[in-house]
Amino acid sequence: MAEGLVVLGLDPGTRVTGYGFVRELSGKAELVATGTIHTPVRKDMATRMGVIFNRIQELIRLYAPAEAAIENVFVSKNPSSALKLGQARGACMAACAVNDLPMGEYEPSKVKKNLVGVGSAPKSQVAYMVAHCLGIKKPDWPEDASDALAIAICHLNERRMRRMTGL
Repeated sequence: MAEGLVVLGLDPGTRVTGYGFVRELSGKAELVATGTIHTPVRKDMATRMGVIFNRIQELIRLYAPAEAAIENVFVSKNPSSALKLGQARGACMAACAVNDLPMGEYEPSKVKKNLVGVGSAPKSQVAYMVAHCLGIKKPDWPEDASDALAIAICHLNERRMRRMTGL
């Protein structure tokens, strides 16, 4: 692995969980790896959460991030959906915790504002800025992976700002 700080960004979901590894080297972000974890939808929730947990563990061992960042659960009109999303988020957080990864947590609007400048930006604008920040001309990753990369980039930006301001 090259020098620099590697951050794992996570966009949890019960069917699809996006992940993205971004390295910051001399103030520049670069893509390490990105993708999605698909769970077997016909299996029970415990099995699906186990798939997420185990796959994230494998990815952490493979890419050795120093920190992780995850999207906070947003309040949904459907409480059942929010609860399920919280379970996926818990599987992600547990995988990071057992690997001693410090974790940042960000509201979706914070990620959007951090990358685009507007907390209500559409996903297409966020995806464009993710590709721009990483110097990728024609990204071919899924939306969930793009969201995970956005979370990782947001974390790096927030981390840099905290260092600069001493907060």
